[in-house]
Amino acid sequence: MEPRRIRTDRDLEQDIPYGVRIAAAWAWRLGLILLITGALVWLLAKVSFLIIPVMVAALLAGLLNPVVRRLRESRVPNGAAVAITILGFIGLIAGSLALVGRQLALGFQELWSQALTGVQQIQDWLSQGPLHLSAAQIDQYIQEATAALQNNSSSILSGALSFGSTAGHFAAGMVLALFILIFFLLEGGRIWAFLVRLLPRQARIPADGAGRRGWASMVSYARIQMFVAFVDAVGIGVGAAIISVPLALPLGVLVFIGSFIPVVGALVTGAIAVLLALVANGPVNALIMLGIVLLVQQLESHILQPLVMGKAVALHPVAVILSVAAGSYLAGIPGALFSVPILAVANSAIRYIAARTWEHELVPAAAGTADLASAEEDNTFKEARLPGSHSGHGNAAGTAHGTPGGKAAPGADVDSPKGE
Repeated sequence: MEPRRIRTDRDLEQDIPYGVRIAAAWAWRLGLILLITGALVWLLAKVSFLIIPVMVAALLAGLLNPVVRRLRESRVPNGAAVAITILGFIGLIAGSLALVGRQLALGFQELWSQALTGVQQIQDWLSQGPLHLSAAQIDQYIQEATAALQNNSSSILSGALSFGSTAGHFAAGMVLALFILIFFLLEGGRIWAFLVRLLPRQARIPADGAGRRGWASMVSYARIQMFVAFVDAVGIGVGAAIISVPLALPLGVLVFIGSFIPVVGALVTGAIAVLLALVANGPVNALIMLGIVLLVQQLESHILQPLVMGKAVALHPVAVILSVAAGSYLAGIPGALFSVPILAVANSAIRYIAARTWEHELVPAAAGTADLASAEEDNTFKEARLPGSHSGHGNAAGTAHGTPGGKAAPGADVDSPKGE
């Protein structure tokens, strides 16, 4: 009689079907990734008062860096170029706000009188239209609405106080973003090189290339989205002015700001434009305004987005909509605003890493590495070639002079990676 063989864990594992073992291996790894991602999102939400100003500064740095570079090419010192750019940007924003405020002050009285006339027209329609409501019923509904407002006055007051607190946080965040923006424009290349040097040596070259590809995508998205927002604002603002909708200029500014939130911003600002036309000029004017909004949105969706965006930001519309929905759910308006740029950065960086592009490039020292080098010599960013490859000439991809896609690091000048 043969002795009974004791089954080991390895034997028991062999009894499990191969497909189940593969599924289990994937399951715990995906679960770990989701857990780490959730913890990271939770941590970022806790420090959103710091993250949001940094992201705002990064977007503005990508938009303003060409101006700084042109000034440097005109032999303007680096500090003076940044100061001129920042002051010009602040002046442009302040002038726009002053012009909008003046238009609001001049047109509010007219809008108020038109709104009262519109309310009277609605009352006439309720009494003389298909509903045939009596004056007593209309007065009763108005009294019930007034009572509801009075009963919820405490909630309205707390909401107003919350809005005041939010406005204070917004102002503080803008000051912080402006401060960070100055240093991004002055020393963006050095900041990026410092961050890359925190990584292990083997990871620096792919991280540098992936970061630069992601930065290039984010800057391209921001510039193109600004152009699209400008076209939307001009189209809807001019259309509103032609059909005599009051406050056409503030409405155009609102459309410009709202267009930075893909899909949702256009819908909300378009609805506001139609509502304003309805209150001020009646239903016929509102229908014309609706036609103008739809025409502008169709122009954007079917001509501007495919033609201008092109392959600069290769994101599917479904991915854009889902990212906006997820961002707004997790972080409100800031999440909706930054979800698509974050997705564009992640898309470009992941594609770069998955293709292992750096293995086929010459990647010399990153921008600012010499300035941040330690006493110990570090050759990580010096020429890295595939075994057996021949020497190349010229600037290599992945550097400030020859970055992947031809883009530089945040705030870094293409011709001067140190920002000098």
